[in-house]
Amino acid sequence: MEIRRDLYLSRLIKRKNNGLIKVITGIRRCGKSYLLNNIFYHHLLESGVDEEHIIRFAFDSGDDLHMIGENLIQMEKEKRGADPEKFMAYIRSKLIDNGMYYLLLDEIQMLDCFEAVLNGYLRKTNMDVYVTGSNARLLSKDIATEFAGRGDEIHMQPLSFAEFMTVYNGDRYTGLSEYMLYGGIPTVVLKEGREEKAAALQNLFSEIYIRDITRRCKVRNIGELEDLLNILSSSIGSLTNPEKLKNTFRSVKKSRITSATIKKYLDYLEDSFLIAAANRYDIRGRSYIESPKKYYFSDLGLRNARINFRQLEETHSMENVIYNELLMRGYSVDVGVVQIAERDQNDNVVRRQLEVDFVCNLGSSRYYIQSAYSLPDEEKRAQEIRPFRKIDDSFRKIIITKDIIQPYYDDYGILTVNIYDFLLDPQVIEK
Repeated sequence: MEIRRDLYLSRLIKRKNNGLIKVITGIRRCGKSYLLNNIFYHHLLESGVDEEHIIRFAFDSGDDLHMIGENLIQMEKEKRGADPEKFMAYIRSKLIDNGMYYLLLDEIQMLDCFEAVLNGYLRKTNMDVYVTGSNARLLSKDIATEFAGRGDEIHMQPLSFAEFMTVYNGDRYTGLSEYMLYGGIPTVVLKEGREEKAAALQNLFSEIYIRDITRRCKVRNIGELEDLLNILSSSIGSLTNPEKLKNTFRSVKKSRITSATIKKYLDYLEDSFLIAAANRYDIRGRSYIESPKKYYFSDLGLRNARINFRQLEETHSMENVIYNELLMRGYSVDVGVVQIAERDQNDNVVRRQLEVDFVCNLGSSRYYIQSAYSLPDEEKRAQEIRPFRKIDDSFRKIIITKDIIQPYYDDYGILTVNIYDFLLDPQVIEK
């Protein structure tokens, strides 16, 4: 069964022949290879591109490496990537005329000197280059440097809820519960049965994610890294920083780990796209607050598997789902802080910080969003909208709730929508 990834396909199509290296980044097993080598490949064929003008090569494939005289096991033993000279000789043998060639390369970081190789191909006017990668060297912050300003990132997430529902056999209410439990890794979604899904998620962590990080980053104390993952999994959406995490290690684990080591581990987890950090933004002061931050998992199924499917708090899970959806739609997402001064019962001036769950920016557009699992009464609603009423600008303010309601605006111009409509209809916040 094929899961359509139309959003990412459209992003690739828009970038065809733009003179840049198209770099598809994302967590392992989110569907990058399938997008490039199946979905986009068939789009090229259906667009009239001759099959001989589409060159596909996967650097984690033993069969593909064999074609250039390389051996995957030998590369692993010698701790090196594929020989770039052998690869370039293979590509030259495939160029039989002056027509446009599409180069689709999977797991490019396994090719030694891949930056120089790809920059060289950009000099060819008849070559359009697309690559996938899973590690820190292909993060957006590094693409401009690695590819001399000629890299164009398409960041891919695990399945969105809308993509998940295209293959889910049930209604959207049970579907969201399943999605928040087992996540959106395509190979997991297509598994039958709860035991199979849970086992697949556990295996992904032990066989791929942890192993990748420890090998690439040369982590010596794997136990500390796994403990950090467990702590983050137990507190998604909570404000924290390396110093606070260090104190947790000392009180719970009796560990002497330093905050510098924790910061390093957090970077490793972010670089592998397992987690993402949301910075705090002072809305009134229009400045960032460096610490603490909130951390969210790129896939809730992985998070839940990390803690053996305990602590399934729907409030935090819903917040994580909304955060991932906003990233998928292309927003930069921060945690909003509204600094206020008010008088207490003794008429003393007290400074407080009110929180807006998400401040979302895309170009000149901005949205302020609160995630409220339920709004049972006016008191709860007043609590949720209080930060909004302290923000004096005209950007749209939205509450997302799991309550089954029709979208509506209140007297303050604040839009309230249910999470099902928000996830399945991107236009609902524009209406």
